[in-house]
Amino acid sequence: MALLHYDKIRKLALAVIQVEASAIEELSLQINDDFITACELMMQSKGRIVVTGMGKSGHIAGKIAATLASTGTPAFFVHPGEASHGDLGMITPDDVVLALSNSGETAEILTILPIIKRLDVPLIAMTGHPSSTLAKFATVHLNVAVKEEACPLGLAPTSSTTAALVMGDALAVSLLETKGFTRDDFAFSHPGGSLGKGLLLQVADLMHTDDKIPQITESALIIEALTEMTAKKMGMTAIVNGDNQVLGMFTDGDVRRMLGKHLNLKTTAITEVMTKDCIVINANILAAEAMQIMEKKEINALLVVNENKHLIGALTMHDLIHSGIA
Repeated sequence: MALLHYDKIRKLALAVIQVEASAIEELSLQINDDFITACELMMQSKGRIVVTGMGKSGHIAGKIAATLASTGTPAFFVHPGEASHGDLGMITPDDVVLALSNSGETAEILTILPIIKRLDVPLIAMTGHPSSTLAKFATVHLNVAVKEEACPLGLAPTSSTTAALVMGDALAVSLLETKGFTRDDFAFSHPGGSLGKGLLLQVADLMHTDDKIPQITESALIIEALTEMTAKKMGMTAIVNGDNQVLGMFTDGDVRRMLGKHLNLKTTAITEVMTKDCIVINANILAAEAMQIMEKKEINALLVVNENKHLIGALTMHDLIHSGIA
C-alpha cells in the first residue's frame, strides 16, 4: 500500500478518536441533577433495571445492562421489538426502565410507552434530543447529545453510541460506589472468570493433600527423596519430623546443586542437602497470593502447614496455572 494511503488512514483514525473524545468531554456537563435523580430511582428500585434500545442503541443497552448486573445492580435487556409481543410481561411495578434512543423517536420504544405508564414504572430516557417524545414522556431524561458523529457522512452512530455507553458506565459505577459494592461481591458474580477466581479461590481449594503430598522423614536418604519426588511428580518433597512438622524441602533445584558434590545417594541423609528455611503458607490465603509468593521468590512449589506447622498440603505453580489464576 502506498505511503500516502497509510498517512490518510492514520489521519482518518485520529480524527475519529478526537471527535469521540470531544463528545465524552462535553458529556461531563450532563452529570447534573437529572443524573442524580436517575441514580436515586435505580437505588430505590425494589426490582430490576430493565434496559431497552433498538439497533445500535440496543447493542449499547445490552452492554449497560450487563455492566449494571455485574456491579451489583440487577438488570437485564429487553428488545423493544419483542416487548410488545409478550416480553413486556418481564417488567414488574417494582422495576425501573432505562430506554436508549438517540433520536428519542424510535417507533418500537414509543409503542410500549403507554404500557410503562400504566404500570407506573419510573422511566429513565437516554437520548440526544431533550425535546423528543421519549425525553418528554420520561420520569427523568439523560442528555447524551453530541455535536457530530465521527462518521464523515454523519450517518453511522459513532460518537452518539460512545456517549451513551459512557453515560451507562457512569451510572453503573456511581451505583457501585454508593451501594458499597466490594471486590468480594464482584468475585461472587464472576466465579468463572480469572478475576473471580483470583478473588475467591484459596490455597485449600487447590492444594494436594493426604497421600498425594510428597513427603519423607528426616531420617530418609537422598535416594528415598528422589523416589518420592518421582512417584508424586511435583518436582519436590517435604521433609518432616516425627510430629509431621516441616523441617525442610528438597527440590529439583537442590538435585542440580548437589550433582557437583559427588554424594552417595544411598548413604547420604536428606537433611544434608535439603533446603532448611523453606517457605510455608497457610491454607486459607488466596491462591492468587500464593502465586505472587512463588513469582517473587522464583520458586515452583509451596508447602502448606497449619497453625502448629504440621504439613497438610502442597501446591505447585502448575496447579495455579491449571486453575486459571494466571
